[in-house]
Parts: sequence; structure tokens; C-alpha cells
Amino acid sequence: MEVLDLIRERRSIRSYDGRVVETEKLEKVLEAGRLAPSARNMQEWKFVVVQGARLAALCEACSSQRMVQEAGTALVICAAEDHVMPCGQPSGTIDCSIALSFMLLQAQELGLGMCWLGAFDADAVKRALDLPQEWVPVAVSPLGYPAEQPAARPRKAMEEITLFLKD
Repeated sequence: MEVLDLIRERRSIRSYDGRVVETEKLEKVLEAGRLAPSARNMQEWKFVVVQGARLAALCEACSSQRMVQEAGTALVICAAEDHVMPCGQPSGTIDCSIALSFMLLQAQELGLGMCWLGAFDADAVKRALDLPQEWVPVAVSPLGYPAEQPAARPRKAMEEITLFLKD
């Protein structure tokens, strides 16, 4: 499958069927994140795989979003170190976002679903998972087999979002 096809088909999945994600598939999703580009190739991210009893505490730290537990696996993407790049942007947030984007696409190819969550209390996530104080949770995503097939959401026209500058 071509990358654009994966991008077109990917949806935010908020309902999971409860099947356990096979280790081989989980490892492929994590590998996609590991191979993502990062500022100065520092790879200052940590991928926390949460399963079992800890999912309940993570769910609570994520505004009690049921899907966190329902999927059977959740990923917490953390910035292990952060610096501000010359462009003024924090590298940790951007690097973790790129890594999770790669993971989302790999999950799609494997028939798995994910949903990028921003509704969580970062300090509560760290407490629930006993994460080191210096790690900053950037994103949380359930990972599992979809129990839904959401329709595509509308996208703006290319002309609305693109500016071509030519000399």
C-alpha cells in the first residue's frame, strides 16, 4: 500500500474490540517510531507501553476516556530532554509528534487503530506510571483492533491552506 493511501484511510479510533495486539505488531509500531527523524538526531524520546492493571490509572489521568483501557494497550510518548531549536520551537514536542505520526501510519498498515489523545493531565500520567520526573508526556494513544469504521472527516481544499511563492 502506498503512503498516501494509508494517510487517506487512517482514522482516529475511539472504540476497540478488546483483542490483544500481537507482540510482533506492537514491535513494528514501536520500530516505526524509533526510525522517525528527530532534531539533531538526538532521539530524545521514550515510548512507554502500558498494558494490564496500569491502564486503569492511565485512563483516569486521561480524563477517564474509556478507550484507553478498552484497547488493551496504550502508548505514552514522552520527551526525555527538550531544547528550543533556533526556529523557536521545542524539539521534544515536535520529535515526539513525528514519532507518533509514524506509529499511527504503521498501525494503520497492520490493521490496528490508534487515537492521538491530548486530553490528559501530564503530571497525573507520570504519577500513574511512575515515570521519571524529567520525562514529559507529549501524547497518549490507545492501540488495538478497531471496533468501529468511522467515516472520513472533511478536509480543507488545498487552495485554502497552501501559498505558492515563485520568483
